[in-house]
Amino acid sequence: MAIKEIFVPDIGDFKEVDVIEILVKPGDRVEKESSLITVESDKATMEIPSPAAGIVRELRVKVGDKVAEGTLILLLEEMEGAQAVAAAPQAKPAAAAPKPSVTAAVPAPPVGETRGSSDLAEVPPLVPRTGPVPYEPIAEPAAFKPHASPSVRKYARELGVDLARVQGSGQKGRITPEDVQAFVKSVLRGAPAASPAPAGGAALGLIEWPQVDFAKFGPIETQPLSRIKKLTGANLHRNWVMIPHVTQFDEADITELEAFRKGHTADTERQGFKLTLLAFLIKACVTALRQYPEFNASLDKTGANLILKRYYHIGVAVDTPDGLVVPVIRDADRKGVFDLARELAEISKLARDKKLKPGDMQGGTFSISSLGGIGGTAFTPIINAPEVAILGVSKSSMKPVWVGGKEGRFEPRLMLPLSLSYDHRVLDGVLAARFTTYLVSVLSDIRRSLL
Repeated sequence: MAIKEIFVPDIGDFKEVDVIEILVKPGDRVEKESSLITVESDKATMEIPSPAAGIVRELRVKVGDKVAEGTLILLLEEMEGAQAVAAAPQAKPAAAAPKPSVTAAVPAPPVGETRGSSDLAEVPPLVPRTGPVPYEPIAEPAAFKPHASPSVRKYARELGVDLARVQGSGQKGRITPEDVQAFVKSVLRGAPAASPAPAGGAALGLIEWPQVDFAKFGPIETQPLSRIKKLTGANLHRNWVMIPHVTQFDEADITELEAFRKGHTADTERQGFKLTLLAFLIKACVTALRQYPEFNASLDKTGANLILKRYYHIGVAVDTPDGLVVPVIRDADRKGVFDLARELAEISKLARDKKLKPGDMQGGTFSISSLGGIGGTAFTPIINAPEVAILGVSKSSMKPVWVGGKEGRFEPRLMLPLSLSYDHRVLDGVLAARFTTYLVSVLSDIRRSLL
């Protein structure tokens, strides 16, 4: 027996590739052509096989290293296949231990491991191998290809495991043989097997998120996200990825509406609340939703049916120190503008005081996100699933508007920018333009909301 150095063989045109998986460890017995490590370039993943049988004595590479042709991988104590089996330590069988059942679903060992001689003598093969089984590839969604080495893919195929349903525990979410075994065990126990969305954008076929040590470039400070921001961020990410967003922009002339609002502000302040523009927006949106009920709807779970809602619960984005929350004004169609203004003041205070209940943020049919008190000319709000549309409102400004037809003139008018994001699976551009045009007409003449 002699110590043999195992080097990276000719790997084609790749000058330097990353080691992404070590398939053996010191003390492991390997056969000729057994896989030792997995390397990955920007174009392909490949396994480096052992040129001889023997026992691994020392590893000279680790995960993350870059290797090229001629790089030393490991030291192998070379021996013939028969000698390797003979040299295997003999396991002492327990007297009372029952032998494994031939029909038991025992996963095969991962590539790179072999059984002891006692195991070879006592455990009969699960399936007699009469020849190679033709492989029929399983079609995988184009958006998600499980992150696993060829050996693990082969191992999963032999066990009939769909890798898309396996959660990877290796580096960068890579699926290991142990992950496949754990999945098989969970299925045998009757446990539900989830279909996880891999981290780092793997479900979308994206490259890994860049890992940067920002402290190298200057002073930094780490601030943990609040619980609200974590929950909101996860929901917004899901909604943005799963809903095909389109945003329709328009402007509403609210000159008369604003004059009416200011004329009644003193009365409402004496009653303990402010008459805000948002109350009028809710009322106008309800009127438009009645005219176009497709916007007051949701897709069902199958995505084949549209559920039209005959109630009008309007979600309103509220800014709090911990992040945005969206409480819901229920039955907005049954309330007047003053009632809506009073309820908005109450629910906003509850949100800022962190006293909202879960039920206060459920059941919405349409949402409004208003930045009018801050600034901006337009933005693209993200739809609050399972709703199909959301209205964004920016800061109003005075603009010269031509009025009076051919013989008219420019007049200063207070214009309110509107941004309607909608689910293009349900709503098309023509319908969205009609909705915003109608909403603009309602805001320009609030009396329309009474019709």
